[in-house]
Amino acid sequence: MLGRNCAALSHIGASIRGMPLMRWKPLVLILFLAGLSSALVIVKPSHFFSLVYLKTQYEALMTFRLAHPLLAMALYFTLHVLVTSLSLPGLIMMSLAGGATFGLLWGTVLASFASAIGSTLAFLIARFALRDAVQRRLGERLHLIHDGMAASGHFYLFGLRLLPVVPYSLVNLLMGMTCISTPTFYWISQAGMLPLTVIYVNAGTQLAQLNTLRDILSPSLLASLLLVMLAPWLARWLIKSAPARFRRGAARQTDLSQERSSSG
Repeated sequence: MLGRNCAALSHIGASIRGMPLMRWKPLVLILFLAGLSSALVIVKPSHFFSLVYLKTQYEALMTFRLAHPLLAMALYFTLHVLVTSLSLPGLIMMSLAGGATFGLLWGTVLASFASAIGSTLAFLIARFALRDAVQRRLGERLHLIHDGMAASGHFYLFGLRLLPVVPYSLVNLLMGMTCISTPTFYWISQAGMLPLTVIYVNAGTQLAQLNTLRDILSPSLLASLLLVMLAPWLARWLIKSAPARFRRGAARQTDLSQERSSSG
């Protein structure tokens, strides 16, 4: 199955790269990145995607949300998808804003789907538009991600999502270089990111009490996430080792029965 996925992706990628439009891909990407960089210099997202700014704008956000609830949801969802797909440094703040503005339930629903969709868009951009550039840039280091996928399969991506020791944006980029299918990447990403999404959205509902992001991720909470991350590997090991243990136990039982028959 994995081999067929890789072969199909290679064929699709070659077809896309052979299209006349894609011959202009380097120029289009350069212009896009130049425009995005100029916009970032003007907008300064580090100012907008900060805890201080979010707290100062809380009243305005709530006023707009109460006056236009559906429009507020649509705008928040769209902005969250854009932030994630363009790998802008504001994913945590978007989740906090979702909790502060829409509460725990709707904030979690909106943030979870927006982050998963945005991550999938970034994944597809890396796979079909930036593949050659990423391979040239990272080179031999890509074997680490391939080895991890080969050894642990989908659990590897789930672990990276559950405990983000590697930034989400980098995971999107690297996974685009693998043979994992897009639907699988989407649902594992959404499931793996959900615990942290709930934590950040819930923290957003208590925005007034937050002073730094350290108030959200305590050492005990990180330890709990680590245990949850390790649980799939433990379950997988138990499943694999159970048949072998059963066979050894059955063999011992047979030997004992034979010894009793011989002595009798």
